[in-house]
Amino acid sequence: MPQSHTEIWIHLVWSTKNKLKLISNEWKWKLIDKFHEIANEKEYYLDFINSMPDHVHLLIKLHPSHILQDVVKNYKGLTYKWVNENSLSQEHFHWQDGYGAFSVSPQNVNKVRNYIKNQEKHHKTMTLEDEMNMLNKSSTVESSKRILLI
Repeated sequence: MPQSHTEIWIHLVWSTKNKLKLISNEWKWKLIDKFHEIANEKEYYLDFINSMPDHVHLLIKLHPSHILQDVVKNYKGLTYKWVNENSLSQEHFHWQDGYGAFSVSPQNVNKVRNYIKNQEKHHKTMTLEDEMNMLNKSSTVESSKRILLI
């Protein structure tokens, strides 16, 4: 029986609608737990996640049978609904329409995991816009086709 081996690592980033700082420290960890719960229910591999008040970073290993757009749609839709149903945000909560998805070589998984882990440290000196520009520059996307995701 033929076997396949894949390692499709993706660094995902998306912000809250209009970059509003809606994710408070009071419920940030509940949100992270909800992402893990969704991963378990949908059989996604969520390796690492961290959140800032206005955006999230996820490191996932994509199964070949999963479609990235559907994975993101499920994470965003189910967390959006959950936050609002539980009245966690001071204002109506919504994610931005788009997202950033950056491929990660298996050799760089630890580096990306540490980058996501240290978000609070990075954002002491870097804005979300600076961060997205850096991620765009480090990807192989042609500069004329880069999309500013913020």
